[in-house]
Amino acid sequence: MKTSLLKTILAQEDLNFLLTNRVPRIALTRFIGWYSQIRSPLLARWSIAVWRCFSDLDLSESPPQRYGSLHDCFTRPIRPETRPIDADPDGLCSPSDAIVGACGDVAGTQVFQAKGFPYTLAELFGPSQDTTPYHDGVFVTLRLTSAMYHRFHAPQDLTVEHVTYLSGDTWNVNPIALQRVEKLFCRNERAVLNTRLARTGTPIAIVPVAAILVASLRLHFLDVLLHLRYRGPNEIALPGQARARFRKGEEMGWFQHGSTIIVFAPKGHELCEGIANGVRIKMGQPLLKASTPA
Repeated sequence: MKTSLLKTILAQEDLNFLLTNRVPRIALTRFIGWYSQIRSPLLARWSIAVWRCFSDLDLSESPPQRYGSLHDCFTRPIRPETRPIDADPDGLCSPSDAIVGACGDVAGTQVFQAKGFPYTLAELFGPSQDTTPYHDGVFVTLRLTSAMYHRFHAPQDLTVEHVTYLSGDTWNVNPIALQRVEKLFCRNERAVLNTRLARTGTPIAIVPVAAILVASLRLHFLDVLLHLRYRGPNEIALPGQARARFRKGEEMGWFQHGSTIIVFAPKGHELCEGIANGVRIKMGQPLLKASTPA
């Protein structure tokens, strides 16, 4: 009863926005980053119990274990059989568990984070990147809640050619904030992963965006943890043999808590059936596919 009441209170938009944004966001994020790393199974159990009061946290899909820290629970693995990977070799699967946010066509260079709140590809990718391949393309916004599985995976067989890291703020990325904070994704800490599909050579951009309590991003192919204190080099080229190759469904990295991944594909792609704003999906489900010729 108390948990239900707490969730009802937090569902009030003004209060939610106040509690998650009108706070010292970066300081709070750094504190949670420190706190989550404390090695204490007892503290971890207590923290997880509190966490359950605010969310629908479900650990049943993960291998049974005693978490040594809150961080271990945030970044927990899951049993592979719980996330079957779409078998279509030409389709792109969801890189993560998520709630689908804004999605659809890119209008020239303009993308929408929410109704009436556009941003441009250049504003999201940063000034150093060529966004031409995604003009008039298609995009999907995937929001990871705090209780979800936090690791993300390759949507198809691909090679990571370049990473751009952009340090920034830590606004909450929930729908309430997206409807109130202009160009929110372009303000937050993020990384732009420029990849190329192995089968067709098609460029695909994967943009993990951090948020409050989250600003920590691990990419398995980089020997550095990207977070608010990481200032560069912002351009991380992966030439020749240094390029990271992944099979479809292979793990690429993780968020510390939960956040957003935006996937961009060039013109000639479309959303898979059932992909729409508000839909819950799991890693491995069909996400994007090549458009059927008219």
